[in-house]
Amino acid sequence: MAEGPIEAYRLPSPKRPAKRWRMPGPRGRVFLQARRGKEPAMEMLTQSEKTKVEARLAALKANRSVISQRIAEARALGDLKENGDYHAAREQQGMEEAEIRRLEERLARAQVVEDGAGKGGDVVVLGSMVKIKDVEKGRTDTVKLVGEMSSEPPEDYDEVTVTSPMGEALLKARIGEVVRVNAPRGVKRFEIVEIL
Repeated sequence: MAEGPIEAYRLPSPKRPAKRWRMPGPRGRVFLQARRGKEPAMEMLTQSEKTKVEARLAALKANRSVISQRIAEARALGDLKENGDYHAAREQQGMEEAEIRRLEERLARAQVVEDGAGKGGDVVVLGSMVKIKDVEKGRTDTVKLVGEMSSEPPEDYDEVTVTSPMGEALLKARIGEVVRVNAPRGVKRFEIVEIL
């Protein structure tokens, strides 16, 4: 490697730990290159959930021009230091742009799977309604395995996302099987009573 302004610079990898490097200069500051984090996992969505996410993304993108217009109108009022409308519009623009990026990343790593709702069967899949029984307490509950929580939770069953500890335990479980869920208060065990 050629010597240059930055000595001993290498990108870290899983096999190679973070590398220290020194900037030449009077103080010779030492920096530590951090390791890259884990890549986000692929997310499973049903077609209807993907359609909802795409509709939300389209609405946010359509609202960009409205927010830009609000910012321009507020800027025309004069002094920006004490202009509450300007600051509120800029804040809303920042929040919506962050949500647009989050939704685009989510759709990029999403895998569309067939909705298992109403199919019954003997294996729990995304979209399945499952009647489970708490082994210790004997209480039964009905849950639906979803890719994304709905904004208005239903009253007759609970929603469980595939990425939650409960969802990971239920996914691909069979009727009669007892699954273990690593909950914050310890390990819980649930029996799959029925797939509706």
